[in-house]
Amino acid sequence: MSLDGHEPEHWFEPVAEHLGRAYLRYSFTKGTRQEVDFLVSALGLEQGTRVLDVGCGPGRHAHALAASGIVVHGIDISRRFVELARRDAPPGATFERLDARELPFDAEFDAAICLCQGAFGLMTADGHDETVIDGIARALRPGGRLALTAFSSYFVVKHWQDAEFDAATGVNHERTEIRDEDGTAVETSLWTGCYTPRELRLLCAAHGLVVDSISSVEPGAYGFESPTVDSAEFLLLATRCAPSADHRAPTSEP
Repeated sequence: MSLDGHEPEHWFEPVAEHLGRAYLRYSFTKGTRQEVDFLVSALGLEQGTRVLDVGCGPGRHAHALAASGIVVHGIDISRRFVELARRDAPPGATFERLDARELPFDAEFDAAICLCQGAFGLMTADGHDETVIDGIARALRPGGRLALTAFSSYFVVKHWQDAEFDAATGVNHERTEIRDEDGTAVETSLWTGCYTPRELRLLCAAHGLVVDSISSVEPGAYGFESPTVDSAEFLLLATRCAPSADHRAPTSEP
């Protein structure tokens, strides 16, 4: 049970609760400005554009987007992270605690982001990544854009000597130490769903998303570099199909 008395619905909740604001001390969070600047350009975001941030964490990307006049709604399963995201949020940024496996939105957003294993990639221990993708696709209006990062299976197999990578499921398990804001350390397990570009394309095709590009990226260095086996993350950019071209099976004529 978590410190606020509710029963965790996902293994990541106690991790986020312990980390709190200390999450923002990790080096991978320091490239927010470059990442947001790239996504604004790549996705064609403008003032007033409505963006859904799935797995928003403490709100670093949502805050930066809203500061540029973009309207952002962030969702995260962690009560602690949502609480932090709401603090000092600029106008145009709103947040709620919501399970990404149960997104209720229907064609409400011009764009969606799901970055740094924000929900997608943390669900595969239960096999729910596809559910997350489906919910994001439904949340987008036709023509809406998606930016999503996924951890690379290639990188884990090639570079992580101590990885416990399950080849049957594509899920990597690691034991690591995390520290809270006061420096108190605990050891915890992390599970990360890992993907190849081909798997990402197949997932998108199954849920009415047309892949625009897949790039190898690093935190704070988003761009259009072709996929490699030596970069930890892939950045997927995709577009929601129009209703006449989506993934639903056509009905036969009587």
